[in-house]
Amino acid sequence: MTSHSPRRVRAARIASHAVLALGVVVFAFPFYWLLVMATNSTSDILASPPRLVPGDRFFENFDKVTAGSEFVRAFFNSLVLTTVTCAIQLFLAALAGYVFAKRDFPGRNALFSGLLATLIIPTGVSIVPSFQIYSDLGWINTFFPLIVPNAVTAFGIFWMRQAAEMNVPDELVDAARMDGAGFLRTFWNVALPCMRPALVAFGIFQVMWTWNDYLWPLLVLNDPGMFTLPVALQQLTGNYGRTDYSVVMAGTLVATLPLLVLFLFLRRVVLENAADGALKG
Repeated sequence: MTSHSPRRVRAARIASHAVLALGVVVFAFPFYWLLVMATNSTSDILASPPRLVPGDRFFENFDKVTAGSEFVRAFFNSLVLTTVTCAIQLFLAALAGYVFAKRDFPGRNALFSGLLATLIIPTGVSIVPSFQIYSDLGWINTFFPLIVPNAVTAFGIFWMRQAAEMNVPDELVDAARMDGAGFLRTFWNVALPCMRPALVAFGIFQVMWTWNDYLWPLLVLNDPGMFTLPVALQQLTGNYGRTDYSVVMAGTLVATLPLLVLFLFLRRVVLENAADGALKG
């Protein structure tokens, strides 16, 4: 039995690596197919059998993207909106989460429970009243309806409260107070560095959500010069008599690259946060 154990261990490792490799292929194939569609013509994609290797038509397709929509302006709009919105949301979520986790005040638990209760409200229910409110304020066709509602979210506060409870020791907070540090200094210099991995992970989620948001910008923006990327990409549908999928995919590929680069740049922090949570759990 002992002589067979190394063989069994080796077989188990090979099987686990095979499963992981299969998972990588399954999850990576949509990105590869996006690259294939963006670099070929629609006729090549729809041929039988379809062309399965990248081509050399990306720049030609992307020229049609810029000609058929305000893509460059929309890219800049999305970049500014995503940066501003996520920066505000990360700061306010971390601040509120820290307060709920480390500060004791009357009604704290009831207020936090009420905050969590808002998570069960479907997003579609609030679209019409929200649109009416921003219309009365004169904010339609401005960026305010895209920034203000997302400045703070119940999920963000919940996420950062959990991070503060797990990663910010009470001893550090008490020591900072004894040294004469005020509330904001304790939060900024003591609590926030401890919450950094959770903050980065939450930031990635919010960047993806804000960058890909389509319905709400479509409703509140009317000027093509103010469109965000998802709305601008929708303009490419049918601009050439029929939907040119290679053109749409070329725009989608460029729109996806910032998210991919962001994740690759911050992946180590995310993995460290996941491993740290697993060890503490």
